[in-house]
Amino acid sequence: MSYDKLTLGQKVTLACMLEVSAPKPGNVHRGVDFDDLTFYDFIQSAVAIGSVFEQYKVLPLGQLVFAAVEATRSVVATNTNLGLILLMAPLVKAVTLDSEGVRAVLTQLQPEDAELVYLAINKSEAGGLGDVTEMDVAEHAPKSLLSAMEHAGERDFIAAQYVNSFDDILSVAAPKLYQNQRSGLSQVDAIVRTHVELMSLYPDTLIARKCGDDVARESALRAGFVLEQIDNGEEEYLAALADLDFWLRTDGHRRNPGTTADIIGAALLVGLIEGWLDSPVQNQA
Repeated sequence: MSYDKLTLGQKVTLACMLEVSAPKPGNVHRGVDFDDLTFYDFIQSAVAIGSVFEQYKVLPLGQLVFAAVEATRSVVATNTNLGLILLMAPLVKAVTLDSEGVRAVLTQLQPEDAELVYLAINKSEAGGLGDVTEMDVAEHAPKSLLSAMEHAGERDFIAAQYVNSFDDILSVAAPKLYQNQRSGLSQVDAIVRTHVELMSLYPDTLIARKCGDDVARESALRAGFVLEQIDNGEEEYLAALADLDFWLRTDGHRRNPGTTADIIGAALLVGLIEGWLDSPVQNQA
């Protein structure tokens, strides 16, 4: 089976669906909803933005982000995919899917892009953003979106991607997903394994904003412990993974590693565009 014949918009939709369908610890997935956020909210959102992303060649980045958020809000009443949209927009507009290609997109951004991205962030009503003294999204947009992302980069891992030209996605997340697939893991297991690896490397900034830096660092240490159990056999690994999932879901799901999930979605899109992502269903014609 191959995804080669899918359009770009279909690949965006599929990446979002594959991300939310995998039983990643702490996140919404097919078996677990939050009180205010469900699996079907994510599925509807994924479908809604597909047709918007088909226009990636003609819409400037700011318009693309705003239109995708607007499409999302037409079908769901909560923020499901702002982070994914902010990550996917530069990736689809890059002529080459590497840091240089993404950098070329970001360095051409105009003040209108910053204004529309700020409007999109406010329209999404994203939670856990907090208040800052400079370039707060509740204030008027700055002329440079990159400057705003630089100010936010230390507290928001998605903003940090705009600063480092998506290096964490292109040089770490996507290669890890590729390697986990090639190691013999199923697509679903490769997604979960990559998610835990990224959690261990990068304390989730959504957890940090909601619960504090200490809790975010603890989540990273707990993810690292899960990975240490791999050499002890599948039973030990799965038990540690279940313990991590349980811990993340306490405290009213405030420990949801949502930023890590967004990075996974972006890595899946890279795999779909580059053509190396395996199907979750093998051995079918």
